Amino acid sequence: MSTGALLVLADGRFPAGGHAHSGGAEAAVRAGRITGAASLEDFARGRLHTAGLVAAGLAAAAALGVDPVELDAAADARTPSPALRVAARKLGRQLMRAARSAWPSAELDALAREFPKGAHQPVVLGLVARAAGLAAVDAAYCAAYESVGGPATATVRLLSLDPFDATAVLARLAPELDRVADRAVEAARRVLDDGVEALPAASAPLLEISAEAHAAWPVRLFAS
Repeated sequence: MSTGALLVLADGRFPAGGHAHSGGAEAAVRAGRITGAASLEDFARGRLHTAGLVAAGLAAAAALGVDPVELDAAADARTPSPALRVAARKLGRQLMRAARSAWPSAELDALAREFPKGAHQPVVLGLVARAAGLAAVDAAYCAAYESVGGPATATVRLLSLDPFDATAVLARLAPELDRVADRAVEAARRVLDDGVEALPAASAPLLEISAEAHAAWPVRLFAS
């Protein structure tokens, strides 16, 4: 494992396109479900244990060497919203572009050829972690953290929330992030024997419904 590579991949300045996506926070703010730090924490906790867990499991499995084409199909099956599928593939394509410059890899090249419009972002993330010499748990942590870090950053812009308060929310969620990453890695290891059905399939119907509504807005600050 390279701790330095993990820091580069997890750095918010890594040009993977995440800054353009709110992780559902923009729709939640408009609906009044996020109004400040306390409701942001509730939203982020729910996202961590659903979409975050699913993403972490997919990323960990890809880092372990599970067939990324199978994993992409599994990601599709766990993403009912067409708008979220489109967003995940756009993010995957942008991450792929950045990662192939940072960590050239035959596996990344093959996935890019297989999915010229982009594979699901967690699958790409796991394969990038593998190319960077990182472990499955590192990929899981990156995916889980992105699931809460994105909404926290977006809420600072959307509500002018104090960045100190947003960071405190992430700090309070850290123990739960540890547990989600561990669960994701355990599930990913079972995939080696039991297939992709062993991956988490936690659902967040309100996130899916909100994403479809958000995609139809004529004016929005974030892409998703």
